[in-house]
Amino acid sequence: MNHTNEAWLEWLDLLAENDFVIVDNFISDELYGDIMQFFHEMEESDKLKKAGIGAQQDFQVKAEIRGDFIYWLDEERDTKLAPFFGLMDELTLNLKRFCYLSLSGSEFHIAKYPTGTYYHRHLDQFQERRNRQITVLIYLNKDWKEGNGGELVIYKNGEEIKVEPIAKRLLVFKSDIIEHEVLTTQVPRYSLTGWLLHQPAGIGYLLS
Repeated sequence: MNHTNEAWLEWLDLLAENDFVIVDNFISDELYGDIMQFFHEMEESDKLKKAGIGAQQDFQVKAEIRGDFIYWLDEERDTKLAPFFGLMDELTLNLKRFCYLSLSGSEFHIAKYPTGTYYHRHLDQFQERRNRQITVLIYLNKDWKEGNGGELVIYKNGEEIKVEPIAKRLLVFKSDIIEHEVLTTQVPRYSLTGWLLHQPAGIGYLLS
């Protein structure tokens, strides 16, 4: 799905103004189907692993803080997701073009929150590694309805903004500014999450 320059400009103006932007139906039905097929293949082959917190030597698995299971993506290995990576290249190009950001790397994973799990309030930065500039989430939960849980709450200027994890919805926010949490989910919750970096990921696969 190629978006127009006008759409990109509108979305990135909102990002610049509010530090976050939500875009519904950001991905096509075809790409959604491809991502979910890949997701289920990784589930069935037991490729999703318990996520942790912290970077490098500080990495720890703490179920009381976050409960998701993840699989780190690799553009060269995971060729079934080539259209997704192409769309992220388009996002990066437009962030450079319209927001004048210096971006030179990225890291993405698929994430599943089993029923009853959550992720406490946090910022997408590490003290030892502060190169995450932009957080990108694409939600994958078809037929999500109120009561299913798993909403992401953005904390900004004393407000709490709740974002429902609806399939094909894009959420983009500034990694070093927006504190957020994932509320307890009552059904399995799926997303594709990543970060656009101002330096290469390097050891991204060791990071939460």
